[in-house]
Amino acid sequence: MNAPKAFELKALEPKALEPEALEPKAFETAIIKKLCWRILPLVLVAYCVAYVDRANIAVAALTMNKDLGFSAFTYGLGAGIFFLGYVMFEVPSNLVLERVGARRWIARIMFTWGILSAACAFIAGPKSFFVLRFLLGVAEAGFFPGVVLYFTYWFPDRYRGRIIAALFLAVPGANALSNVASGAILEMNGVLGLRGWQWVFLIEAAPAIILSLVVLRTLVDRPALAKWLSADERQWLEGELNEERARVEARERLTLGKALMDPRVINLSIIWMLTVTAGYGASFFMPQIVKGLGLSNLMTGVASAIPFLVGMIALLIWGWSTDRTGERRWHLISASVIGAVGFVAAGMLGSSFWALAAMSLALAGIYGVRPAFWPLPSIFLSGTAAAGGIALINSVGNLGGYVGPFIVGWIKDSTNSFEIALYFLAACSLASGAVAFVANRACGAQIGRLRGLAETR
Repeated sequence: MNAPKAFELKALEPKALEPEALEPKAFETAIIKKLCWRILPLVLVAYCVAYVDRANIAVAALTMNKDLGFSAFTYGLGAGIFFLGYVMFEVPSNLVLERVGARRWIARIMFTWGILSAACAFIAGPKSFFVLRFLLGVAEAGFFPGVVLYFTYWFPDRYRGRIIAALFLAVPGANALSNVASGAILEMNGVLGLRGWQWVFLIEAAPAIILSLVVLRTLVDRPALAKWLSADERQWLEGELNEERARVEARERLTLGKALMDPRVINLSIIWMLTVTAGYGASFFMPQIVKGLGLSNLMTGVASAIPFLVGMIALLIWGWSTDRTGERRWHLISASVIGAVGFVAAGMLGSSFWALAAMSLALAGIYGVRPAFWPLPSIFLSGTAAAGGIALINSVGNLGGYVGPFIVGWIKDSTNSFEIALYFLAACSLASGAVAFVANRACGAQIGRLRGLAETR
């Protein structure tokens, strides 16, 4: 059964599908559409909220740093220390999710990170800043790799590029929303005796707590438990996914220990760390970079959203293209190069609106990497090995979330400019593409093209 090259999300009637009344391709496409409408909206909103609570520190810093006397280095260290807690607990978190189910564990993650995000309103100095950011990372650990693992329970491999692209729409979307909303909330400075940056944390923490209850009530762990699928739909979907897992395990069944030491997992971890370093180095300092244009706090938030909106468009383009062609590796490399070019141009153009355009190009490349990258682990990992391997890749990769802001802040304090820092981010983006390019032949064969695999169906 051949997969359609692309699908559009259109409203579906809730009635069950009758396979005998549809062509096989139409039956498959209709099921995938139903899955998208039932699963993606809630997961996308949850992921968007996660990123708002993670990234709102960038806009809060416009006034928080001055109020608390934080240097760019102190701010960068605190913004990045989130990822140390995240990295330390990510693999255990994903293994727990695989055991207890996504519904309960994702709800737990969202509730605890919402509480800790609100607590950031009471940061009083460097120590409390570092401790709360670290604990926020611990609370959120496992959310993203858990969602990626969850998608492998529902969507066949040939659709995951687009599904991952849809998921990652939450990232630039959340950054754009966070920059605009947080910029507006900063204007509440003095209301009830609180600073504007304190209101940013308090107001934007509430959706995570509320959504944790929605997730607990509505998310379904596996297709077999989905009452909104007919028996024929469940049978087809479980058959597809079981067949896919069987193919993966027939080629090579990895234990958890072997998966964590596999060269392909290590290569992917390095690639992800480099692109995350570039991404977070840019996003956590975007408002401060744009502030150099001389805009107000509100307009700085609006202007800072533009590169992330461009990133959303790139996500859709790369996600559609990588699934249509079945090619992942060169899509990843090309996006990495585009990101590097954008960062270099932004560094050369200085504080100007042309530099803002260059940052938009940079983020188009950074976000274009995502849909080509994240379908790769499930090509050779399944079961517990997939839970651990995906978590390890994201865990090691998110060390870049610590390194990026830390180094950008250090360079800014040392040079009193973001120019050299942008060249550093360009080098990280280019290096991620270089690692993908020079990866050994065996790894490349596994992660390069998927078309041959699809043709064996």
